[in-house]
Amino acid sequence: MPYPNIDPVLVGLGPIQLRWYGLMYLIGLTAAYFLVQRKVTHKGLAIRKDQVYDMVVYAAFGVFLGGRIGYTLFYNFSYYIQNPLKLLAVWEGGMSFHGGLIGTAIALIWFSKRQGIPTYTVADLATAVTPIGLGFGRIGNFINGELYGRSTDVNWCMVFPAGGPACRHPSQLYEATLEGLTLFTVLWLIDRRPTPPGTIFWTFITGYGISRLIVELFREPDQHLGFIFGPITMGQILSIPMVAILFREPDQHLGFIFGPITMGQILSIPMVAIGLIMLVLGYQRARQKAAHP
Repeated sequence: MPYPNIDPVLVGLGPIQLRWYGLMYLIGLTAAYFLVQRKVTHKGLAIRKDQVYDMVVYAAFGVFLGGRIGYTLFYNFSYYIQNPLKLLAVWEGGMSFHGGLIGTAIALIWFSKRQGIPTYTVADLATAVTPIGLGFGRIGNFINGELYGRSTDVNWCMVFPAGGPACRHPSQLYEATLEGLTLFTVLWLIDRRPTPPGTIFWTFITGYGISRLIVELFREPDQHLGFIFGPITMGQILSIPMVAILFREPDQHLGFIFGPITMGQILSIPMVAIGLIMLVLGYQRARQKAAHP
């Protein structure tokens, strides 16, 4: 299957460029705002429209700052130490989900404390719509021709401009489907019923971790890292508490960290474990309250 080879720059006016990658983030944030506003109205939550707007702004800063810093620390530290100004070039790509998650968590905890809104209420609202942004972000990665998959001979494999002559998994689209469409649908179905506070948040953490661990199996490891341990990548390790990158081709500048293990796998392992534990504890507390009102 031929790679569409779309120009990453949507519109260019001299030195000013609007890139598809940045547009995908803008679409994701805009959709998140309207979806959160709809959920607040539907659930009858005592949250004003201006507070919803502020929440999205806080989350946006957390995503961009945390994502960029996380990518620097987890995936390409030496490059950005040598080229510090490149830290500001977000439009060129290079964002870490796990860093963005940490940055967003810090930003939204601060927001919830300042506004006097329960932290789990904010967390559940934010993560219920996060898959929309993840899905659009992965489409941006696909247009950029980055984060492509490992070489394969499946009928839908593609030859990416930066991936050499090998035909590869379009792992960005796998992630857009799992982390975006599938996870959003799961959270939407769960959110239709009454659940203990934090259920949506921890389901998201667990669901993302699983999705990432799966996608990492198809993604090319970052060349400067490679596999971390056996067939496990850094992405899988960071997502084990979450579970989500096993089918994606490791990034070329990292590679495999240890054997077949990538950075994405390392970062995902704790997410799944923690998410599952917190979900169990949340439902146990809910049952105890119901038994002893």
